[in-house]
Amino acid sequence: MTTASAGIRPVAGSPDLKPYLRLLTATQFAFNTGFYAVLPYLAAHLGDGLGMAGWLVGLVLGLRTFSQQGLFVVGGALTDRYGPRPVVLAGCVLRIAGFCWLAGADSTATVIGAVLLIGFAAALFSPAVESETARSAVAYESENGTPRAQVLAVFSAAGQAGAFLGPLLGSLLLLLGGGFRTACLAGAVVFVGVLAGHARLMPRQPRRVRAAGAGTTAARHVFGNRPFLVLCLVFSTYLVSYNQLYLALPQEVERATGSQGAIGGLFALSSLLVVVAQLPLTRWSARRTAPRTALVAGLVAVAAGFAAVPLAPAGPAGLLPAASLVVLLTLGQMLLVPAVRGLVPDLVDDHRLGLATGALSSVSGLAVLMGSAATGTLLDSPGPVLWSVLAAVPLAGAALALTLPGGQREPEPATTVTD
Repeated sequence: MTTASAGIRPVAGSPDLKPYLRLLTATQFAFNTGFYAVLPYLAAHLGDGLGMAGWLVGLVLGLRTFSQQGLFVVGGALTDRYGPRPVVLAGCVLRIAGFCWLAGADSTATVIGAVLLIGFAAALFSPAVESETARSAVAYESENGTPRAQVLAVFSAAGQAGAFLGPLLGSLLLLLGGGFRTACLAGAVVFVGVLAGHARLMPRQPRRVRAAGAGTTAARHVFGNRPFLVLCLVFSTYLVSYNQLYLALPQEVERATGSQGAIGGLFALSSLLVVVAQLPLTRWSARRTAPRTALVAGLVAVAAGFAAVPLAPAGPAGLLPAASLVVLLTLGQMLLVPAVRGLVPDLVDDHRLGLATGALSSVSGLAVLMGSAATGTLLDSPGPVLWSVLAAVPLAGAALALTLPGGQREPEPATTVTD
């Protein structure tokens, strides 16, 4: 088994990645494929299959999110301490165990235990893979001039491709009569493959020896770093906005069509846009704009998506406001996410990159928790009020982003991109 076979081969407009970067990119694809083969069907399984009350289903889903996003900082700190390999392998083992446990869970306690294990598994391997990808992208940029944002865009597109393929895999298993438990076991099989591939291909690194009090020093360096905290706040405004795909968008679709049946198609549209357009858009952006400019432009695009909802026509084109929101929010996502990931290595020391990557997700996850509660109270407000407030959130983030360092823009052309 070669790394090329384990990874994603270069496509038109994408960087010709080194084998290790291909492995990390393939990891993101496989993680999301296995995860999204199960997650979209979890709520229905808990409610219809196990007979849980609606509030309990919501609690279980919330606990899963907390055990993942809230504990990213733990996975990041462990990555800095022990290196990415053991953290990724441990995360794979826990994800396999969690899916197998969930497949047989038939009580509230066992379901909660399984979803907490599944979430904590992601809290381990995601910061490890993301920080290692960012570190490798910076090294790749210094070696041959390919902008780091292009490498990180391949990583993002691979994740979205997995998020698109995973539900299709889960749906196929359900249609074939396998049921939710079969989908869980299929997800576990995917992670068995990821575990085997990484056990063989992921390089071993020497254990990092830390002086006494190094953990406190690292935390002080990251959480006392003003530019990094500003980046966390800016990224939080994006995630609060992105979460409206689960809050405000369903309400808008139901208002326009009388049901929420079109939501699945809109989510598929978002994923396909990322898969198709992420690489060429980031390639263009990396050559012509600094990371901070891409970040600001992305947030402005997100704000424009919310502002377009009350302005787009209804009637026969009733889904046009919702589709405009999805397209513009996805455009903003494609601009700003690689820029954010590319800025993190410029703001923190390399040996604290894991902690910073985890902290970025944990702080943003906490902001989403609070922001969702706040924006949820606005859902019954008049349309112009609701969408104006939602548009103001990413605009505030864009204004705050202007205080960040600009980052480096790759001069034209000086890259080894294959056409």
